[in-house]
Amino acid sequence: QGFRSVAGLQPFISIFSAIRNLFVPPHWKRSALSTHIHRIRATQWKAVTAAIT
Repeated sequence: QGFRSVAGLQPFISIFSAIRNLFVPPHWKRSALSTHIHRIRATQWKAVTAAIT
């Protein structure tokens, strides 16, 4: 959908970033293996959801 103005984007970004920080660990806390496994799972999930829709 997009945002019509920067003013409309600000509230969303402030809330989204606060919530995201609760669920996504910082990059410096992730090992290379952990990142690799996460990307594989994300790709698999994307394939499954694409097959459903």
